[in-house]
Amino acid sequence: MVENRPLLTFLSHLVLIIGVLIVAFPVYIAIIASTRASNEFLSGLIPLLPGPHLVENYSRMLSSGVSTSGAPPLGLMMTNSLIMALVIAIGKIAISLLSAFAIVYFRFPFRQLAFWAIFITLMLPVEVRILPTFEVVANLNLLNSYVGLTVPLIASATATFLFRQFFLTVPDELMEAARVDGAGPMKFFRDILLPLSRTNIAALFVILFIYGWNQYLWPLLITTDERYYTVVMGIRRLAATADTEPLWNVVMASAVLAMLPPVLVVIFMQRLFVKGLVETEK
Repeated sequence: MVENRPLLTFLSHLVLIIGVLIVAFPVYIAIIASTRASNEFLSGLIPLLPGPHLVENYSRMLSSGVSTSGAPPLGLMMTNSLIMALVIAIGKIAISLLSAFAIVYFRFPFRQLAFWAIFITLMLPVEVRILPTFEVVANLNLLNSYVGLTVPLIASATATFLFRQFFLTVPDELMEAARVDGAGPMKFFRDILLPLSRTNIAALFVILFIYGWNQYLWPLLITTDERYYTVVMGIRRLAATADTEPLWNVVMASAVLAMLPPVLVVIFMQRLFVKGLVETEK
């Protein structure tokens, strides 16, 4: 039974609206700042209304960039970030699916040991193992390359664990029926497990895409060629100019543009993302 309490409903909506305003206000300020001229911020006052330089600032960042920052045009950096995010997300999901499938449905020596060895790597983030990882990548001559940007980050213990937990909930009768019909392991994986995992894959893709898009430390370490700079690195360089005031209008324009791909991914995959997180059997 749902109780009708107008005061409680009003207070709930008021709290939600205030929360949205608090979260959205910095984004609004960034959008407003990206439409203004750079000298409008030297006084320390932040305007709250849009300015006339929107097209100029955004076209400048996408086409030519800011030469004094040492960063290439934003279009190239966003392309690099997009490649990195897609390869990391798709690679993590593919490897995790196969790893979980092998651990759950195959009987081989030290199967549980293999799972726990994967699971324990959750305690070893990139920051902990970054020096030996960098040495391996450097010895393989993968610095300043898309392979070096993506492959060291492509394994995921978290995704493997989540897919393993889901595969354990799949009834054994499905596997037995597939075996009776003459389906081999990979056909069972492709025709039964993958369709059942669709919502899990969508939810993980959103999370892993944003994870890859927001990477800063690893690209900063292995890229010295500006052709491989990512957008997060570019924004940092724009905001850290030497001997001059940062051009906050183009910094904010870059931040707004960098925010668009993750936002679009979340919007277009929102239904599957929410479904993959809230379904009880997953």
